[in-house]
Formats: sequence, C-alpha cells, structure tokens
Amino acid sequence: MKDLFGKAILDYQQGNYTEDLVTATSISEEDSLPLPYLFRSYEEMPQLEQTALQLSKGNVLDVGCGAGSHSLYLQNERNLDVTAIDVSEKAIEACKLRGISTAIQTDVLDFTGNFDTILLLMNGAGMCGKLQHISNFLHHLKTLLNDGGQILVDSSDIIYMFDEDEDGGKWIPSETDYYGELLYYVSYKGEHEAPFHWLYIDYNTLQNAAHACGLHCELVLEGEHYDYLAKLSK
Repeated sequence: MKDLFGKAILDYQQGNYTEDLVTATSISEEDSLPLPYLFRSYEEMPQLEQTALQLSKGNVLDVGCGAGSHSLYLQNERNLDVTAIDVSEKAIEACKLRGISTAIQTDVLDFTGNFDTILLLMNGAGMCGKLQHISNFLHHLKTLLNDGGQILVDSSDIIYMFDEDEDGGKWIPSETDYYGELLYYVSYKGEHEAPFHWLYIDYNTLQNAAHACGLHCELVLEGEHYDYLAKLSK
C-alpha cells in the first residue's frame, strides 16, 4: 500500500498542507476528508468520541490511532498511560512529532500487551474488513484486556444508505455477504490507494459477535446519524 493516509497526516504535521484526502466507497461518491479534522481538539470531537475519552481508564491502547488526537488528549489532559498503534509508518511518525510518548507501527493482530481500555474510534472495527473476520478480531482484543478492562468502539448502521423497495425492504446487492461490507477508496495529491475492504457493523450484529466471544456488550450512546458507541468487557 502507498500509505496515502499516513502521507497526508505527516504532510499536515510538517506544514506541507496543500490539499485534502479524497475518499469514496463502493456505495458512495467521492468526498473530501479535510486534514485538519484528523488533528481536531477534544472540543471539536463529536460527542461519541468525547464520551469514549471520558470513559477511558488505566492503561490505554489506541488502535488505528491515525494522527493521534485521541491519544494526545488522554496523555496530556487525562494523564493516562497511552500506547498509540497504527499500521501506517508515516502516521506514527506524525504522532511522535506531536509528542505522543509511546507510538508504535504495528497491526493490532500482531500486538501483545495488557490494557484496561482499548479504543477503536472513528469506526475502528472497520479494520476487520469483512464480518467473517470479526470473531478472530474480538478474540484477539480479549487477550489484550486486563480483568475489568473495556473495549470502546464506535461504528454506524449504514442500512439507511440503501434504497427501499415498495414493501419497505432494502435493496442489498446479492454479491454482498453483509450490507456493512464496503470497498474503500483513497486518493491524495494525484495518487490512488488500492481499494481495501472496510466494515460498518450495526449494533445488534456487534452484540451477537461479542457474546459469541464471551464478551459483554453495552450500548453506551447513540449519535445523531445512525452511529453509536459501545462498550465491550469480559
């Protein structure tokens, strides 16, 4: 992969901001993702993210940390011990430049440790790619949790994006195993990332997957647009 997300994040951090990321999915048109949004302050974050940061406790693992805005707040304002991880080398470089004490380039599935809070924000469960991978993903996260620990994850139910038929049902493409499985496209400064799979999981499906892994699942907060924050615990 070209790591265009990371390249854009590092450009912004180093003062080379000239244009935004462009994203699209297999069911939506191209849209601009402003780079300043990835560097937002706590006050600029949506309520779901603010709530997750207030619920965070103990030793925190920020999975898919991106530009590190969540980690930075927890480290500097909450004085928590935070480990920020991302598969993007350039994003991790930007996190270190921003002053995050522990920032590591790694895939969470290759990572080991013991944490009281695991954050999967900005639709962090999406990195599963497909619903069939959610069980292995949650089982691994469970091995990273201390007793009494929690996984805080937000996502969206994107059923609203599909057309209704005359009976009120939804038109779901037959080649899709689950309607929340999408292809995600990213371009930046004339370069195009190879499309990758991304998952938007509705709360009931997440709850069922969590229970199958021996995790309790609680709906913490619902957002204004089919999004939600959930807490998973042993």
